[in-house]
Formats: sequence, structure tokens, C-alpha cells
Amino acid sequence: MAWEDRTTFEAIQLQFGLKEQEVIELMRTEMKASSFRMWRERVQGRKTKHEKLRIFNEGRFKCSRQRQINNNKISKR
Repeated sequence: MAWEDRTTFEAIQLQFGLKEQEVIELMRTEMKASSFRMWRERVQGRKTKHEKLRIFNEGRFKCSRQRQINNNKISKR
């Protein structure tokens, strides 16, 4: 979820209980150093990673193939 640009840190905290700093530390330990640097550069300052900075004029984007997520479980369509 952290790798995906549109998933907010608040959504990750809601589902998994990890704060932003904990997500960053997890990504640092689980990824190759070059991949982590690339992700950090991409995420840093990105408005879509923080709910308070996001602006939705016409609702949020959702892929037609994306499934519903309820309390950390993917439900059937």
C-alpha cells in the first residue's frame, strides 16, 4: 500500500496501525537501498500521500478492477 502513490499514510494507519514514520522505517528495511531512495524521492512532498492535502473535486479515483477493502480484508464483488 505504501508503494502506491494514491494510498494515504492515514489509510495505512487505519488498516495496519502503522504511523507514517513506521511505514518509512519498514520500507527502508524491506526494500533495496536504491528502490527505497526512489520511493522516498517520489513520495516526499506528494499531496496524495496525506489526506489533509488532498483535494477531490469529482470523487476519488478508483480502477474498475479494484476490489473493496473492508477492515484489512478484501471482500468479494
